[in-house]
Amino acid sequence: MDLLKTKLDGVYVLMPQVFGDHRGFFMESWSRRTMEEAGLLYDFVQDNHSMSTVKGTLRGIHFQRGDKAQAKLVRCVRGAVLDVAVDLRHDSPTYKQWVGVELSEENKKQLLIPRGFGHGFVTLTDHVEFLYKADNYYAPEADGGIRWNDPDIGIDWGVETPILSAKDQMHPFLKEIEPVF
Repeated sequence: MDLLKTKLDGVYVLMPQVFGDHRGFFMESWSRRTMEEAGLLYDFVQDNHSMSTVKGTLRGIHFQRGDKAQAKLVRCVRGAVLDVAVDLRHDSPTYKQWVGVELSEENKKQLLIPRGFGHGFVTLTDHVEFLYKADNYYAPEADGGIRWNDPDIGIDWGVETPILSAKDQMHPFLKEIEPVF
């Protein structure tokens, strides 16, 4: 598995080796040993699976506060998404910067997002299935979010009128909340 650094410290694109033949393919999607050799120590405790039926569905920007924060390893196993990580570490030199990576069933890339980041994705196809590992359990009392179209962050989602949940439509702008991390 190759690990590619992004412009945001701690965010990596994981590119697994895929072995395919006439029957299909095999790949290693997670290896504690590979990650530890790279100095990336994660103990994932929860796997999540989401499905979005319509292209242009946007989920995010989400995070959990305090000691309930989560690191995530995300991948798309059906369809394609633009996956986005936003640096919310107030004292970071890349605070409010974001990185976007296309994840798809074809390219099999994954994005590793450490604690201290917001996360979201928009579907680029219909019928998307998205998996992610988290290193902390979901805690509703620590749940937070930032408006998907926050001008101080300026994410180019590639869609002007995404399909949003009621909750995601109501998230505040970053300047309206206390520093998250």
